Amino acid sequence: MTDRRNLFNKVWDLHTVRSLAGGQTQLFIGLHLIHEVTSPQAFSILRDRGLKVQYPERTLATVDHIIPTDVQLRPFADGLAEEMMSAIEKNCRDFGIRLFNLDDKRQGVVHIVGPEQGLTQPGMTIACGDSHTSTHGAFGSIAFGIGTSQVADVLATQTLALSRPKVRRIEVTGKLRPGVFAKDVALHIIRKLGVQGGVGYAYEYAGEVFDRMTMEERMTVCNMSIEGGARCGYVNPDQTTVDYIRGRPFAPTGADFERAAAWWTSLASAKDAEFDDHVTFDGSQIEPTVTWGINPAQSVGVSETLPALATFTADDQKGIRDAFEYMDLHEKQPIRGVKINVAFIGSCTNGRISDLREAAAIAKGRHVAQGVKALVVPGSQLVREQAIAEGLDKVFEAAGFQWREAGCSMCLAMNPDKLQGREVCASSSNRNFKGRQGSPTGRTLLMSPAMVAAAAISGCVSDVRDLL
Repeated sequence: MTDRRNLFNKVWDLHTVRSLAGGQTQLFIGLHLIHEVTSPQAFSILRDRGLKVQYPERTLATVDHIIPTDVQLRPFADGLAEEMMSAIEKNCRDFGIRLFNLDDKRQGVVHIVGPEQGLTQPGMTIACGDSHTSTHGAFGSIAFGIGTSQVADVLATQTLALSRPKVRRIEVTGKLRPGVFAKDVALHIIRKLGVQGGVGYAYEYAGEVFDRMTMEERMTVCNMSIEGGARCGYVNPDQTTVDYIRGRPFAPTGADFERAAAWWTSLASAKDAEFDDHVTFDGSQIEPTVTWGINPAQSVGVSETLPALATFTADDQKGIRDAFEYMDLHEKQPIRGVKINVAFIGSCTNGRISDLREAAAIAKGRHVAQGVKALVVPGSQLVREQAIAEGLDKVFEAAGFQWREAGCSMCLAMNPDKLQGREVCASSSNRNFKGRQGSPTGRTLLMSPAMVAAAAISGCVSDVRDLL
């Protein structure tokens, strides 16, 4: 008989230590990633209880959230940022954990570093004190964002107590049209299913569109799973996955790699695998997508107008009015032409080399509009190094973009890169909540890196297809 379990349940079962009395599962965690913001309290818990890190070799630390992307001289001007940096350096020394610090060329955003080093592999369970840990599911792993107390649990026991979610298969069929990218696919799914649509679910992404995606594109979609309420999201491992991992620093080598690759691909959900729910979208119907509101589901295609209030239920209309008022937009207004002040290309969603290439292709030979501040922030030092080798830094600088060092930057603005006042930002990041980018009144429009570049050049939301 064939195994009708989907990949999620196969991996969950393989990592189950025991079933707990309350119905949860004690799950072994294969890889633990930490950064400077959510780890200090966890290490304090260990010290208070006299505990050690159970398997330090299974934890990797990097610094990203509070790192300045312009002047990186120590001590940092921000005292709290310097305190967090000093804490993670001491904690990693004291507990024997590998740290990719600023003086290490492997440093970068945690969800970019894991894959590019070959640490992220199919069939793993992965945890990190960061909500966008779902990124790693692109490799056929199940990856969870966790809270500070859970970070301490993993450090001390290498396990977590978790409730098993249901699994929804999201199939995107057909072929994407020119100018439509993985970010548009993610925003389209969230728009259709809602920010609460994935609550209680893991998402399996499947279909021709995902089959054709590169690993970096798959990472973008999986990264956004949490924005649709899902516990995690993943893509079944295939030859694209195997080819990406081959030769990376922490990947198996030689015969060990071939054995691992055969096992990885064997984990994929079978054609007759069982799911708790199944939805299908036609990829050819997706167009460049832009958020207009204060959550990632409030979006429209670039050729569309903002929705009419009458299309929402009476219960939802108050929230829609709030979004319109906060964003200073109105119903039935075209999204195209909305003015911007800032353009940000980067983040764990869209700070990889392919993202920079897509944006550079739009920026080349053009110039940022007068009055627009535009930043390009590579997701890691290795991404930055590769971009420089390809001359992308020169393309961006010639076009009037600021070329920065690696870090989280303006995604969540726990560093000097912040919006000021009511500025409107075209952003390739993952969240458009009130105050997300550092100003309590700042406004964020999420879109693909290519669309951000187009907005930076025109000074307003534009259709990147006009510039291709």
